[in-house]
Amino acid sequence: MTLYYRPIAQTDPARPAAALPLAGTWAWFTHVEELSRGRAPRVIPADAVPSQMLTRLTAPRAPIAGLTLDRPRIMGILNLTPDSFSDGGAFNTPEAAMAQARRMLDEGAHILDLGGESTRPGAAEVPVEQEIARTAPVIKAIRAAGIDTPISIDTRKAPVARAALAAGAGLINDVSAFAFDPAMQGLAAETDVPVCLMHAQGLPETMQDNPDYADALLDVYDSLETSVSVAEAAGIPREKILVDPGIGFGKRDPHNMALIGRISLFHALGCPILLGVSRKASIGRIANIPDPHGRGPASAAIGLWALGQGVQMLRVHDTQVHRQMIALWRAAAEGQA
Repeated sequence: MTLYYRPIAQTDPARPAAALPLAGTWAWFTHVEELSRGRAPRVIPADAVPSQMLTRLTAPRAPIAGLTLDRPRIMGILNLTPDSFSDGGAFNTPEAAMAQARRMLDEGAHILDLGGESTRPGAAEVPVEQEIARTAPVIKAIRAAGIDTPISIDTRKAPVARAALAAGAGLINDVSAFAFDPAMQGLAAETDVPVCLMHAQGLPETMQDNPDYADALLDVYDSLETSVSVAEAAGIPREKILVDPGIGFGKRDPHNMALIGRISLFHALGCPILLGVSRKASIGRIANIPDPHGRGPASAAIGLWALGQGVQMLRVHDTQVHRQMIALWRAAAEGQA
């Protein structure tokens, strides 16, 4: 029987002396939820967890793209596409893209995530040349303007990632976890850049047709564990890997909520966690907000839960809302302004 260990994260200022740090973050834990397939979960003390797993749960994560992960980080989304579900077409001119990049940085983004291919449900694949033309010039322009903030390239394709890295990007965010283009793992190993591996079931064109899981939480965990192991075998150190459970990518609302509710399980992979729920349709359905542009506060509510679970990075559209949320949450948690 395979056992899984989910730290029961806490951030209360009254921290017991025996509490353990959660992945070097602001969160801590004293107990763990032991999970397995076909058996009810049970809560056990942290000192009952196997030592190797306990090390994974407690060890501080290495900086990613120059960002330390001992405080919450905001990844600002910059879609350079005409058909993204929330802001398609809004920033796909060089002038609009640069203005949006500056705005997000002014509002508190720590890293920018640029993408030239929409991966919303039903989206069609974009040719490599077109995706490069949408992304590489904007990255070059950002760097030419003297902006040294880390940049992530959101792509499934090695040629697009290579062009973006040459232009000044420093992280590869692959929603297919290298499954779409196997050459991606070789590129990441060759260039020694950090990567974000996301879980997705199926391709964007069809992923929402009939997503199916025996146990969404454990199935996604197992898949990401395999992806991380494959990346390590290709020469990418675990300390250079972010993991993302892929909310909305081949998942229905119950699957999404199962992942978010117990997202601290993914600390057991020994990697920092990125969560991207910003403005997604599931938020609109649950909160009854039809317009994606009105989902910023609801997205931040999920982000607040995730921070309480030690999630290190939030991928968001509404940078100002999330910066405010983080500032007030930290002040309250620390009991000081």
